[in-house]
Amino acid sequence: MSEAPLVLPTRDARGVVTLTLNRPMAFNALSEGLLEALQRELDRVAADTSARVVVIAAAGRAFCAGHDLKEMRAEPSLGYYERLFATCGRMMMSIQKLPQPVIARVHGIATAAGCQLVAMCDLAVAARDARFAVSGINVGLFCSTPSVALSRNLSRKAAFEMLVTGKFISADEALAQGLVNRVVETDRLDAEVEALVASIVAKPRESLALGKSLFYRQLETGIEAAYADAEKTMACNMMQHAALEGVQAFIDKRPPDWSGG
Repeated sequence: MSEAPLVLPTRDARGVVTLTLNRPMAFNALSEGLLEALQRELDRVAADTSARVVVIAAAGRAFCAGHDLKEMRAEPSLGYYERLFATCGRMMMSIQKLPQPVIARVHGIATAAGCQLVAMCDLAVAARDARFAVSGINVGLFCSTPSVALSRNLSRKAAFEMLVTGKFISADEALAQGLVNRVVETDRLDAEVEALVASIVAKPRESLALGKSLFYRQLETGIEAAYADAEKTMACNMMQHAALEGVQAFIDKRPPDWSGG
């Protein structure tokens, strides 16, 4: 009997790809195998020009409990840990580098690298009973890599408090602090994710890809360099069929026809 896949990929007719973490008995902890499986799926999506949106979901009672601590403790060597965190970092950055918007569908707990995964997604929708923490400090391990993503989502003081206390915050607190976009009752989670997906797939793929790339580039530069990059990006965007057609449709007071791009 073969083992169940660690990531379950599905795709609908619109090009919406859902990647479901599938270690439910381990609260979807990021084992080496799960990291590698998720990386493979992200690489496939990156090469798929017909994919429009990615949803990262999870099976079982939790979104993701972070790294697999039992696996980490089984091979305590500096070289092993450097390879492990490099593998994780590459996977996290792959999410940001994808041309498609990525939405986290969060339920249960998202802790340590699981909270980092939520923060690295472009958008996040959480069930009201979801909880978030970067709790490594509780076992003597400061969540250094999650701190990179967390500090780019929350205010500095809010992120630092989570990192040094290890305490959980609620979904409503995560919403107020900027970690998630929307919070809904659990029975409405799928509908709310779908509403966000539908809004995105109605937009031109090339404009979204161009914009996502620029959005993250400019965040890491000074304001003058950011404006220079944004100005060039907008000029290039304006020369694409989608923008030319969209602007003309606005002028003509008609819906845009993006099928010819």
